[in-house]
Amino acid sequence: MKPEIIVVTAAYGAQKVAELGGQAALLPLIKQAGADGVEIRRELFNENELCLLHALGNAISQHQLSASYSVPEALWLDDGALNPRLAQFLQEAEQIGAQRLKVALGHFVELDARALLDVLKASTVTLVVENDQTPDSKLAPMLRFFHQACDAALPLDMTFDMGNWQWTGEDGLQAAAQLSRYVSYIHVKAAVPHGATFRAIALDQADDSWRTLLNALPTDAPRGIEFPLEGGDLLAVTRHYVDLLRAA
Repeated sequence: MKPEIIVVTAAYGAQKVAELGGQAALLPLIKQAGADGVEIRRELFNENELCLLHALGNAISQHQLSASYSVPEALWLDDGALNPRLAQFLQEAEQIGAQRLKVALGHFVELDARALLDVLKASTVTLVVENDQTPDSKLAPMLRFFHQACDAALPLDMTFDMGNWQWTGEDGLQAAAQLSRYVSYIHVKAAVPHGATFRAIALDQADDSWRTLLNALPTDAPRGIEFPLEGGDLLAVTRHYVDLLRAA
């Protein structure tokens, strides 16, 4: 069975998304490129779009795409408390018909399993916690969180971002070996040094290490395109990488 391929709207860049008329305007392109789903990014909404989530959900359904929803917030706040807006974000995800809500781990100190379970069981959306580019998402705290969440039988999984381990200075293959059993969604990304940090690049510009890392992760996990999709013919570029990831 071929893996589900999801296009992350942020891959086109915030400026291009705005020029095209918002994330809903990308749906025909994503569908025509042969993708199976779309990841909607909360940070790319304007205030009016946040009031029209049901309409966006209807448009996604009409294009026969699955939906994922990404919110640029952490599950655990700087003081170690559970994010009080988690229930709100899950409700927003439901309005667009999303299968999953993606958030970063944040500053995980101690698992409040009961409080988290109470929020999660009230929603039909699966929470997927991602390793982001901050020290909070180093391998050690990610492992500690998922071990405890698994022991508590919490209904959540991991989004494994392949490129973000470079920002935290860790080895992606080592992370995959220890975290793959929790992974249900993959953000495919290659990155190269850029000044004092890194920048994401298209897969054709990268070496083959991304293939090795992808093959170390669950083969049935949906693969999200989160590297730059740029060029004069965005449909052709998107189709190229959808086909590449489906065959990889």
